[in-house]
Formats: sequence, C-alpha cells, structure tokens
Amino acid sequence: MNVHVHQSQIDQLVWRKSSYSSEEGGECVEVATRPATVHVRDSKDTTRAALAIEPMAWAAFVEFAAR
Repeated sequence: MNVHVHQSQIDQLVWRKSSYSSEEGGECVEVATRPATVHVRDSKDTTRAALAIEPMAWAAFVEFAAR
C-alpha cells in the first residue's frame, strides 16, 4: 500500500529515536506512529522523505529484526 502524507502532516508528528542510536552519529532511525501508518526516517537528515508503512508490516519487520 502506498501512503501519501503531506509534508505539513509529517512536520506535526512526534518522532522517537531508536534506543540503539547514539549521540555519536552512525545509523540513526526515528519512528512516528499514527493509527493507520508508521513513519520511519533518517534522524541525521530529517529533510528527506519519511517511509510510511502499515502497522502490521512494521510489526513483522520489528519481530524479524529482533531475532
């Protein structure tokens, strides 16, 4: 499913940084959740487009990555 979200809606989201991210840079990811979508972006370059996916797809990814 393609989810189109207007930039003004992205700017209003509450972003949380991954607990695996450090203050030293590197691979940093931020996530913001809405009822129908999970938004993921690069915390080092927040001007780039965020990825918007369905919550069930995000849950499957997190479960897979935790293995």
